[in-house]
Amino acid sequence: MILYVDTSALVKRYVREARSDEVVALIEEAEAVGSTVLAQVEMASTFAKAVRQGWVEQKSAQRAWHDFLGHWTSFTRLVISAGVLERASSLAWEHGLRGYDAVHFASALIWQEAVAASVQLATFDRDLWTAAKNAGVEVWPQDISS
Repeated sequence: MILYVDTSALVKRYVREARSDEVVALIEEAEAVGSTVLAQVEMASTFAKAVRQGWVEQKSAQRAWHDFLGHWTSFTRLVISAGVLERASSLAWEHGLRGYDAVHFASALIWQEAVAASVQLATFDRDLWTAAKNAGVEVWPQDISS
């Protein structure tokens, strides 16, 4: 399976929270894992916010960040081109997505077209999940209501 992970799914690989074990297993079973290069910035922001909010300690967040960076080079890191931004703009209008979610969606779709194979999109963002599902993209998890 080829797996595209957005930040809402990817963070669960590095911070223990609900469904983290499932995300780890999914990533380990994938033959290829990719995300937009934007995910690196989103991960840094997420870890920093977790520290500011007191959800995790600084050392734990730094450990998670370095763990992520160690894995990041093995991911397919999809570049953000003018074409990705144009596609994301259309998807934002069509599906009512926030900007970065539209970039994730466009990146996943363009990657799927480039490899000419199904790419499963992993996300816990309800709007992105719904948009992808409605567009006929294979989404994971099957249900995000819990």
